[in-house]
Amino acid sequence: MKKLLFLALIGLNISCSLFRRLSESEAEGSLVTTRKFAGVFIEYRYTVTEDLPKVDVVWIKTTLENRYGKICALSKSCEFNPGDRLYLTRKFYSPGMTGGKWEYFIENDSSIIYKLTEYQSDRKVFTETWY
Repeated sequence: MKKLLFLALIGLNISCSLFRRLSESEAEGSLVTTRKFAGVFIEYRYTVTEDLPKVDVVWIKTTLENRYGKICALSKSCEFNPGDRLYLTRKFYSPGMTGGKWEYFIENDSSIIYKLTEYQSDRKVFTETWY
């Protein structure tokens, strides 16, 4: 009886350690998905939104336009250079003890960053659906 109890405890210990390792690897994987390749920068177009309040936006065209469409970012101009590799990133902001929200950005390798609009009207999707 003692041997059976001993084997059951060892089995439980092994299964718990495997579960812990799987949970840790899942957490690491979720950190990786906070930055996605968005293509190579081609060009941009500046516009002002029609809705109130009027907002300055740039429509960024990349080599992955067939996947993302033109990417809409808040800015009056765009300092990306043709050929720059662009990435979509997201960061979680928590202003207090409860709540928080994701904010989405497009950036290149040279630390030029623009905040994305919440709604990508070129493809009629929310930015958050890309993650």
